[in-house]
Amino acid sequence: MSRLLDQLRAAVGDEGLATDPAVLRDHAHDRMPLAPYGQPLAVVLPADTGQVQQCVRACAAAGVPIVPRGAGSGLAGAANAVDGCVVLLTTRMDRILELDVANRLAVVEPGVVNLALREAAAAHDLFYPPDPSSLDWCTLGGNLATDAGGLCCGKYGTTSDAVLGLEVVLADGSLLRTGRRTAKGVAGYDLTRLFVGSEGTLGIITRATLALRPLPAVPATVTAVFGSIEQAGDGVQRVVRAGVVPSLMEIMDATSLRASAAYLGVDLGGDDGQAMLLGQSDAGGAAAEREIATMAAAFRAAGAVLIRTSRDPAEGGVLLQARRVSLTALEARGACLTEDVAVPRTRIVELITGCEKIGVDAGLTVAVVGHAGDGNMHPTVLYDRDCPQQYARAREAFDNILALALSLGGTVTGEHGIGKLKQPWLAREAGPVSMRVHRLVKQALDPAGLLNPGCLFGPAEAERETP
Repeated sequence: MSRLLDQLRAAVGDEGLATDPAVLRDHAHDRMPLAPYGQPLAVVLPADTGQVQQCVRACAAAGVPIVPRGAGSGLAGAANAVDGCVVLLTTRMDRILELDVANRLAVVEPGVVNLALREAAAAHDLFYPPDPSSLDWCTLGGNLATDAGGLCCGKYGTTSDAVLGLEVVLADGSLLRTGRRTAKGVAGYDLTRLFVGSEGTLGIITRATLALRPLPAVPATVTAVFGSIEQAGDGVQRVVRAGVVPSLMEIMDATSLRASAAYLGVDLGGDDGQAMLLGQSDAGGAAAEREIATMAAAFRAAGAVLIRTSRDPAEGGVLLQARRVSLTALEARGACLTEDVAVPRTRIVELITGCEKIGVDAGLTVAVVGHAGDGNMHPTVLYDRDCPQQYARAREAFDNILALALSLGGTVTGEHGIGKLKQPWLAREAGPVSMRVHRLVKQALDPAGLLNPGCLFGPAEAERETP
């Protein structure tokens, strides 16, 4: 391995190679405590595409696995190291290479922080919609690798909906360019979408061309507190039936609502409520007034006990922050296992009440927040990390929630990815034919299996046994 380390050092320089045990520990795993991880051989920090190619070629020649990694904000273990691997950290590649105002697109490197692109686009009255809760520190490379979503997906779509083209270093070190800069284009297979969401198992994204939108108006906000989850679910359905497409519509159950209120030290009006809906409209002007009024009327008809509307961006920002910090607020109360499932909007209530029952059966608390506008929910299992029995029950509850989502016609991941956490569940959801196709694609692009091994795929035998 000393020869490989010398080659990596020659590729990225002394400043781009780390073997210190503390650095290796810091880059061995993401934020999901359940996902397995190993001990990397080294961490490399390439500064450009050429250095990525050199690193990949050196690892391929040595037969050493490569695990691509961004900021480490993931929640499925997709960037977790395996023993003896090289972790390829893309955070030094952090340039916005182009911001084309006339064509409404940006060309970026993978280490650009999501919020940095948003702010750069806003300076030109443009907008990059995908907004994960970690947008102030997650990087676009990780967003692309997992097809990240966020709060605005119901109106604007996920990361894949904003990607026009990619530059990808393949497992042999060659450079693939996909997609285009035009608004339309159907030449050949859609290789761009193949790599978006592939979690670093097919190639390493080193550049992306992203579509931007006109900057929307400052959003108006409406919140509603309900006496039951069922009433909140009815409120969601009434908004949908009214034909309104909010820029976001979020739901928080009683546990998450009170945790965020305590964490921020603000009054969210939920002391006696069992759920809160937060809706926003960025349509601007009279259109926003109509949308907010329609949502408020829908919430009132569903039985809301408290409704507040605001055109003040500062107040709206505080309310939105309460939703964004929900996981952090829950983590302040103890260890958390955070899910990422999605169900049809009409099954949200069944998911939340089912999660509550799973928590009761396990003797644990399960809090639920989520994107009510698109059905992507984030149940979080709270447990005592120092109690092995609680940890075991939390793991069982985690799996039971995944099974519940599938039983409701949903998916085991809406935006976090499969990672090294949910491989058996991918096979269970997709089925044997789909998994065979997945493996054929993987074999074609990474025949040696060196790109992010252990991610996405479980044992093939288990997949064949899945009915």
